[in-house]
Amino acid sequence: MSDLLGLLGFAASLLGASFCLAQQQQSLPQPDKAGEKAAEKPKDEKKPPVPEEKSVVTKHSIKIDGKEIKYTSTAGTILLKLEDGTPKASIFYVAYAKDDVADLSQRPITFSFNGGPGSSSVWLHLGLLGPRRVPMGDAGSLLPPPYKLADNDTSLLDVSDLVFIDPVSTGYSRAVPGEAPKQFHGVEEDVASVAEFIRLYATRNKRWSSPKFLAGESYGTTRAAGLSGYLQEHFGMYLNGIILISSILNFETVEFDAGNDLPYILYLPTYTAIAWYHKKLPPDLQGDLQKAIEESRKFATGEYADVLAAGDTLPPARRAEVAQKLSRFTGLSPDYVDRANLRIEIMRFTKELLRSERRTIGRIDARFLGVDRDAAGERPEFDPSIAAITGPYSGALNDYVRGDLKFDSDLPYEVLTSRVRPWNYAPFENRYVNVAETLRRAMTENPFLHVFVAKGYYDLATPFFAADYTFDHLGLDPMLRSHLSGGYYEAGHMMYVHTPSRVKLKADIAQFLKSSTGPAQ
Repeated sequence: MSDLLGLLGFAASLLGASFCLAQQQQSLPQPDKAGEKAAEKPKDEKKPPVPEEKSVVTKHSIKIDGKEIKYTSTAGTILLKLEDGTPKASIFYVAYAKDDVADLSQRPITFSFNGGPGSSSVWLHLGLLGPRRVPMGDAGSLLPPPYKLADNDTSLLDVSDLVFIDPVSTGYSRAVPGEAPKQFHGVEEDVASVAEFIRLYATRNKRWSSPKFLAGESYGTTRAAGLSGYLQEHFGMYLNGIILISSILNFETVEFDAGNDLPYILYLPTYTAIAWYHKKLPPDLQGDLQKAIEESRKFATGEYADVLAAGDTLPPARRAEVAQKLSRFTGLSPDYVDRANLRIEIMRFTKELLRSERRTIGRIDARFLGVDRDAAGERPEFDPSIAAITGPYSGALNDYVRGDLKFDSDLPYEVLTSRVRPWNYAPFENRYVNVAETLRRAMTENPFLHVFVAKGYYDLATPFFAADYTFDHLGLDPMLRSHLSGGYYEAGHMMYVHTPSRVKLKADIAQFLKSSTGPAQ
């Protein structure tokens, strides 16, 4: 729900903050018997109390596809510890398990999280997968606060048990007192801590024999790819499948850096889809979204890629010709495209497309419109899609946890936080983060691992063509290519806020789980 490249995943990257760690107090020097100052020694200090693990169990029922499902909810915390028992962090989670399952080895379990970095799991929890969801309306028809929950008739609970994980510093998850939170805030550190939670949960709840899936969104897809390798290598835990929603595995595909022309190519079909949605394309493209996207794809990977490769050697007449073609596929004026050096950066696009109407479009979901004080500016003041989504999800979650789930905490539930900054991108210093190779290797070593990729047409944070490019360049052996599947949806990053997309996505994921494991019990 945001770098942020997510969602969410990726909106958190617009925030900036760093932790200030408390200084350890030193004891004052004491005089010795001779009146001399004794050597300074730290006074024995009481260590702050370690939070206890706690969990609250409640019983519920829901109807999905006309069938009643009775289930047990568990909201609680699990302490991550070193092998010597030293506690390091408290992880908050919410789990849902179908009642009266005779054989857990036949019942799939899905571990779910969002991205950021800095996002809790609230978006997939209350938007798509969980048994309760937030009716918030949609672009152009948002509902006002206060927000209430409703039964989610498209929950995945009919085909899989669910565990929603909040990584350290998100939700109610925290490093224990005395431990530096930054030790969990990084590409590898994050994967290790979430993997340890999954191992502990599977062990304590006797789920090692169950078919196991991961579901990640936005930066959560980066985490999921990393987990695919870590779980195999460190614990021998082999997964049946991974669900990637609004995927970002190779950051080179989305970073608009000088000298990196790849994002301009891969974003163009998304610009075309968004211009189509807002009726800014010429008549011959405006009639059919799929036709417009296909023409844009061909132009992007063909003529446009060649032109960008020519760089400063491009003749003026050719430059003017390409500016006209880019205008046709983006809805922007040829003059603006030319002044942008034929390279339209994402935030410029969100400001420019509807500038004449004094409106901006959302980065997470370009169907949402915003209003800036200054219509002449270079970039939008805020992301209207994030603004529209945050309130309903935050309000509903805080009420749901204490009300229905009976879990009490006075900590602020960190829905989308900057507390994880700065994020440690080691070992990817001086290069783009790319965990696609981790996923390829995991799929190769575990030839039963399947991957489903969900892509939104109007998502500017993780554009669909960038995901296509990443998986087309995975280097996967041909015999494993059939283990990749996915779908496209006429919505944005969190495509499930659009009801038709939510219904389709649930059906697609349910089919993916069934085809990877057989019928659930």
